[in-house]
Amino acid sequence: MNTPAGGLQDRLGYSFEHGELFEQALTHRSFGQPNNERLEFLGDSILNCVIAAALFERHGELSEGELSRLRASLVSQDGLHKVAQDLGLGERLRLGEGELKSGGFRRPSILADALEAIFAAIYLDGGFAAAKATIDRLYAPLLEAIDPRAALKDPKTALQEFLQARKLPLPRYVTVQVRGEAHAQQFEVMCVVEEFGLQTIGKGASRRAAEQQSAQGALESLRTA
Repeated sequence: MNTPAGGLQDRLGYSFEHGELFEQALTHRSFGQPNNERLEFLGDSILNCVIAAALFERHGELSEGELSRLRASLVSQDGLHKVAQDLGLGERLRLGEGELKSGGFRRPSILADALEAIFAAIYLDGGFAAAKATIDRLYAPLLEAIDPRAALKDPKTALQEFLQARKLPLPRYVTVQVRGEAHAQQFEVMCVVEEFGLQTIGKGASRRAAEQQSAQGALESLRTA
């Protein structure tokens, strides 16, 4: 899984002054220390800021809530995984032996986290403008292709349409647990997509919110399967 670092930097469109930052961004915790977990935390915030600005400039007709939902769809694990795949990021990850054997270099969560870590590493190496330029370039195809009307559908509706388009049965939602007093309850709901043997859990302050979160998890799993 170790192709020359320059190849990935060329695809990113950014050349690191401090190569150790780049290597850290590519290092999963299973490989050792220093790993990319702290960088991932920083990169997530940088990505959210850049995508928020891009959507604000492009879609003056959308409300705050609509912009937030569009941003969430772009910075989700699904969106990050797509960009990471296009970069061939999995080929450069530094993984422990167990993760290598289990195919961790293909796992959406690992690829998404590493890409966020790379954005943070670019920020630390070259400043915010460099990180923004990289994100703008990598996300340009997704930003151009996004259809606000489709993207703004709630997860339950989107999941239902995903399954109906494939002539598959609709999902079931099962309340797993309700915690807390009546005025401050926390719901845990499972979305079951039996055709795929898929079960995802969502949590929220209402049953509907928990259902939406579980549907979102199911959608992301099905789209990256």
